Amino acid sequence: MIEVVEIIAGALMLLFAILAIESKKLINSVIYMSLMSLLSVVSFIIMKAPDVGITEAVIGSGLVTFLFVITLTQIKKTGDTK
Repeated sequence: MIEVVEIIAGALMLLFAILAIESKKLINSVIYMSLMSLLSVVSFIIMKAPDVGITEAVIGSGLVTFLFVITLTQIKKTGDTK
């Protein structure tokens, strides 16, 4: 059962990484990276490393995504996008 979840999480992480790279819109790339980070939290929990999983959830999924979104909104306000 756990092996199936590991395989699915790994495949989805790979899919979201490819989508983040290939996406034309920056906000979609940020969303895909956040989803990939959340799946890595699941992987860490499965590997019995809950402390690393919690850290990844707070820093990787939460704070980094928040900073990327704030940066994108600030860029759009100033009109520096090309």
